[in-house]
Amino acid sequence: MLRVGLTGGLASGKSTVAALLRELGADLMEADELGRQLMEPGQIAYQGIVAHFGAEVVLPDGLLDRKRLAELAFAEGRLQELNAIVHPAVIRAQQEWMEQVFAKNPQAIAVVESALIFEVERDARARGEQEGILANWRERMERVIVVTAPEEMRLARYAARVCPSGEGAEAARADARRRLAYQIPDAEKAALADEVIENTGDLDELRDKVTAVWQRLKLESNS
Repeated sequence: MLRVGLTGGLASGKSTVAALLRELGADLMEADELGRQLMEPGQIAYQGIVAHFGAEVVLPDGLLDRKRLAELAFAEGRLQELNAIVHPAVIRAQQEWMEQVFAKNPQAIAVVESALIFEVERDARARGEQEGILANWRERMERVIVVTAPEEMRLARYAARVCPSGEGAEAARADARRRLAYQIPDAEKAALADEVIENTGDLDELRDKVTAVWQRLKLESNS
């Protein structure tokens, strides 16, 4: 069995890499999607967010106001407060999922796609946590893959994704810069990673790179 973390900065292409790994046979969990599920009414992260941020983050229908949460996190500097509520619940759920995967297939390769593997650990240690589910997050992965791309390319990708018509592209790029400011630079992540996939070409080129990484992971898992 092999536990693999897949990460990369905003609009680096990690979701595309995740999809390619799934096609090749990886068991995959998307941390962002899991986080969204845990932020639904009745879930543990939802309860913690409402208790901490108050009624201003709740819409009339009872769902979380994700736009307001994003403003609080990125424009008002409260991202660490939000992450400290959401991340422990997400990581615990990931661990349970991995246990289920390996119980079914001891040679499985379980991949967790998460934008913030290194940032989770950095922030926990900045808060003074030396041990625990957040501070030791990286250590629970046998291998970590980092997807990289030049910042200007990522800004363009993000703007195109958020504003496909082109209207509001500058505002989207400004939003992307705020988000990137929180993330650890690619060079630092690459130095900490076991595998680095540079996503600067077309899909066929990316597929070839992912396939090469997958073959190495398979060899390790089988051994």
